[in-house]
Amino acid sequence: MKLMTKLSMTTLVASCGLASAAVADVKVGLIFSLSGPGAVLGEEMRNGVELAYEQLGGKLGGVDAELIYEDDQRKPDIGKQAAEKLVRSEKVDFVIGPSFSNVMMAVHRPVVRAKTILISPNPAPAPLAGEDCNPYYFAVPYQNDQPAEAAGTYMNDHGIKKVYLLAPNYQAGRDVMEGFKRTYKGEVLGEVYTSLEQTDFSAELTAMKAASPEAVFAFYPGGLGIQFVKQYDQSGAKLSTPLYTVYTLFNGAANEAVGDAGLGVYASTPWTYNLDNPANTQFVAAYQEKYGTLPSAFAAMAYDSLRLIDGSIAAAGSADDLKAVRNAMTSAPFQSVRGDFEFNTNNHPIESMYLGQVEKDENGQYVLSNQATIVEHMPDAYAGECKM
Repeated sequence: MKLMTKLSMTTLVASCGLASAAVADVKVGLIFSLSGPGAVLGEEMRNGVELAYEQLGGKLGGVDAELIYEDDQRKPDIGKQAAEKLVRSEKVDFVIGPSFSNVMMAVHRPVVRAKTILISPNPAPAPLAGEDCNPYYFAVPYQNDQPAEAAGTYMNDHGIKKVYLLAPNYQAGRDVMEGFKRTYKGEVLGEVYTSLEQTDFSAELTAMKAASPEAVFAFYPGGLGIQFVKQYDQSGAKLSTPLYTVYTLFNGAANEAVGDAGLGVYASTPWTYNLDNPANTQFVAAYQEKYGTLPSAFAAMAYDSLRLIDGSIAAAGSADDLKAVRNAMTSAPFQSVRGDFEFNTNNHPIESMYLGQVEKDENGQYVLSNQATIVEHMPDAYAGECKM
């Protein structure tokens, strides 16, 4: 897979007449889950990066750039090996990735210890936003807890008094549930954590229905989420108990895989395809033209990640002084597809959160469509613990 992804990038460079790796002035390593059960996320992220790279003419901040892909297979030990290879052997200037929080916890230290800038296009574990924050680490999408905190706020505002919680038992699953409980004021009837490898949820759904909650809040990313939502629908639970989640499921190819089972499900999210701002309008149109489908939030955040590097090098005036580039990066010198975006003091976003709902658009595509703004200019809960 590593060979295939490198060949894919080489083909892109050649077909677009871009600068070759041999003369690149900036090297960006990308660690994504490109095979196995997490591949649906990694492939969307790669799409977003390659679209941004193509639009920028193979340059970042006006200088020639090379992209080097590594596949972590959603395994922390392989992710760590990839990180060490990129910073020691490839000597990259930036790392974008990985796709999952458990891999991020393994990747983070070897990258920032080498004083290489690490940019997360998806996971943002709580420890890295608080006590273990680092000036070389930036989270572009959100902090893991934030969308769940917004979901809890929304349920409070709409009188939902009893909920049932389900998530996989790993860093992001625990972060998301802690975020939800931080804001939700009602009664939690059950809090269930399942294996990250589990795909049969029949026992958990039977127990949930017996508890008779008013709503369910669940977090299952990638292929796990596709299976969970299908089984939720097949169990008949959706007819009486609305399902809430966060945006990590209902995006791009996953929408088609879930199909009608996803219709009506709610998700709190920092981005939807129909956010009305110029950067997003341009991005969605370009993505559809290139890939023939609507983009996912994973693609959008990876797209923003590469454009953050581009804007930061341009603002610093050179790629030679990476300290100046890092300092420029704190001011987020680019137009995000979210529109409303800035970095807090812990290099995590302050941004708005929206309520999305899965529906079919006029072309019959399954989409997560913006229904309402839940909260504006939302900081994360851990910034005060960051002492950098």
